[in-house]
Amino acid sequence: MSYDKVIQAKKLIIGTKQAVKTIRLNKAHEVFIAQDAEERVTTPVIEEAARQGVPLSYVDSRDELGKACGIQVAASVVVITD
Repeated sequence: MSYDKVIQAKKLIIGTKQAVKTIRLNKAHEVFIAQDAEERVTTPVIEEAARQGVPLSYVDSRDELGKACGIQVAASVVVITD
């Protein structure tokens, strides 16, 4: 999976708690999950996205997802908002 959508996005939400909140508020356009992230971190986001019908995309690396977001730490969950 390419990180291009994340790089080009104007508004990103990074992190599990904020991602779940954004999905519940129906502001999420697409959710990106790093495959090397811990299940306990990603499961609440995956479940909420499924409940709300938000598309999920998986990427290989937390480190690369963080870089695509423009941050210097790894990111397990990223949401592109409307």
